[in-house]
Amino acid sequence: MIRRLLLLVALASAAAPAPAQPPADPPPAAPPAAPPAAAPAQISVEEAYQRELAFLQAQRRELQASLERTRSGFQRDQAALERELSGLESRLLAARASADQAATQVAQVEEQTIASEENAGLLASTWEQAGSTLAGLGVEAASAGFAEGQADDARLRALFAAATRELGRRAGVHREPGTYFLADGTEARGEIIRLGSVAAFAVGEQGSGALAPAGAGRFKLWPEPAQDDARALADGRMPATLRAYLFESLTADAQPPRSKTLVDTINDGGTIGWIIVALGLLALAFVVARALFLRSAGASTDKVLAAVAPLVQQRRFEDAIAAAKRHKGSSARVVTAALRNIDRDPAHLEDIVSESILHESGRLNRFGAIILVIAAVAPLLGLLGTVTGMIETFDIITDFGTGDPKLLSGGIAIALVTTQLGLVVAIPALLLGNLLSGWAERLKDDMEQAALRITNLAREERAVAA
Repeated sequence: MIRRLLLLVALASAAAPAPAQPPADPPPAAPPAAPPAAAPAQISVEEAYQRELAFLQAQRRELQASLERTRSGFQRDQAALERELSGLESRLLAARASADQAATQVAQVEEQTIASEENAGLLASTWEQAGSTLAGLGVEAASAGFAEGQADDARLRALFAAATRELGRRAGVHREPGTYFLADGTEARGEIIRLGSVAAFAVGEQGSGALAPAGAGRFKLWPEPAQDDARALADGRMPATLRAYLFESLTADAQPPRSKTLVDTINDGGTIGWIIVALGLLALAFVVARALFLRSAGASTDKVLAAVAPLVQQRRFEDAIAAAKRHKGSSARVVTAALRNIDRDPAHLEDIVSESILHESGRLNRFGAIILVIAAVAPLLGLLGTVTGMIETFDIITDFGTGDPKLLSGGIAIALVTTQLGLVVAIPALLLGNLLSGWAERLKDDMEQAALRITNLAREERAVAA
């Protein structure tokens, strides 16, 4: 473009006329020359501009056509790319759906695998338990028809068939000769009458009655008497009440229930249980002693008043003091103090009586604090026994597990029995201690009333005399 503009400027400069010059002296005449040749044709600026404009317009049209072709090609390429992108997105969605479906199938296969493994383990334990159970009943797995090497469904059908046959064989009442143990451990022979697989009776010359498991598939006579029931079954009669021992299997030795005494219960609580019982006995002794003391103190109050009041009314104060001294107890001492100071002013006399009652309060409150302390300590000792028993139980669980409940019974007994003993001691001690404290307060009031009565009688007699 710049090159073309420079060319236009050069053409315009060449076509411009030369500038006019001032006239000069006429040159000397020269000889006539030959006529000049014809001048070349001049190109105007407008024509050059028109040519260049036409050239530029042509180039513009070519550029616009090229732009349109480029734009059309770009639009075609864009549409093709968009179609290809849409196809890729569809393939991606389809691939994701396939992946999700495959993941679901994998999860289902894993669940089925786990279920199959669990079922296999369950079947294995079923075969083992069924074989041991039937073996205990005298039925072998091979003879029952569910031995190894068969399909699971066939083995299950054979197992149920064997169990059904065995139940049918053992159902009802059947008899067989056999041996059993007597109460002293002697082995005896006789007829054993079995009621299915849950109860049995024995009829023999050495002993008859209900049978219980003795362990290892043997029987022994149960201590409760059932001879009449056994002989009735042997004669083909069914008694109205059948006293039988029901059992599940013959592998464990059945023991008769043991009646527990108070000492056995305390022994279950261990050392802490005996400490609680000792505190309870001590509290009981203090309660009895305090009750007897308060009873004597209350009875002496009435006796002192009965002996002193007539003498005071007769103004025989020295004899009244001597009569009060003949009685023992807190009431006698308070009345004596009031009679000795009967001539003092009322305020001073009241202070003397209050001081005397306060001095006697120590005797009236004797053993009261100890009883309440025992009532508070006993449940705390029970809680200590509970914690100790639970610790012992957890130690046993850590060492031996939870397979045998008998191993856990010791710690549980300590945990429960000590709490029970603590409450048994604390509740009566707290109740009786508070009742005795109230009794002591009433006796203090009675002593104060007795002193005031004696004082009022003395004042009345003096007023009458005056």
